[in-house]
Amino acid sequence: MRSSVLGHRLHCLRSCLAAPVLVAVCLAGGDADAQGKLDARYTATLAGVPIGRGAWVIDIAEDQYTAAASGMTTGLLQVFANGHGSGASRGFVRGDNLVPITYASSINNDKRVEELRIVLSGGTVKEVTLDPPNVPNADRIPLTDAHRRGVLDPMSAALLRVSGSGDPLSSEACRRTVPVFDGRMRFDLALSFKRFENVQARGYQGPVVVCGVQFVPLAGYVPQRPAIRYLMAQRDMEVWLAPLAGTHVVVPFRLSLPTPFGTGVLEATQFVSVATPRPPPAAAAAR
Repeated sequence: MRSSVLGHRLHCLRSCLAAPVLVAVCLAGGDADAQGKLDARYTATLAGVPIGRGAWVIDIAEDQYTAAASGMTTGLLQVFANGHGSGASRGFVRGDNLVPITYASSINNDKRVEELRIVLSGGTVKEVTLDPPNVPNADRIPLTDAHRRGVLDPMSAALLRVSGSGDPLSSEACRRTVPVFDGRMRFDLALSFKRFENVQARGYQGPVVVCGVQFVPLAGYVPQRPAIRYLMAQRDMEVWLAPLAGTHVVVPFRLSLPTPFGTGVLEATQFVSVATPRPPPAAAAAR
């Protein structure tokens, strides 16, 4: 079981670097009442040993948004498995809401390539292309049409909108349940407020809000698998959220995930966030 869990955790860390979102798979989409950009760089470690690095770029404009990530394994992990990948999501800004329309990722692990594309409309999955597909398993909890409604793709799910006009770095950022569909599985991530911390990276020095994360699988998974049971039992997963300048959106600065072989951490070494002003009414009308 220990080797199975470790393999799954290493795969998750590689996936987070390739399309981070665990940075990918850990948060909720929402509103954007202004415009801003983020250029971030991350490193991944397991028990303090470097195993990967990645980059993440977000652009929230007046009427659309994009988010793109790429990453690769490094250091000790390369002895066991090489991996690299990329992912991107885009959508519209409607009524100060982020509305995802497409998500695509490509991950190459140990000479095995996984290609995924999700098309959404109004929070409903309209099309999924997954290569290779899930291996048939009679014990797998089946996905239904209901599981494909009211969901977020993994990349758009890395943008959290904090309601109100006050400081987005509040405990309210953590008080939510995030509905995620990753192409294979439908699951919730239940966030809860834990504390505030201060962080420092190139481009940002200041506070973050720390949320606890609980993994709640709903469909598309095999309940007996040790990795699933291990994740469901965890109560020490955390995500540290920092502000995207010019907006009420907060995004992951740090993710931590306990494993039987030490804590896995994905943390920003660069977090350059800038506000971009809205165009004047005349300019917006001319477009």
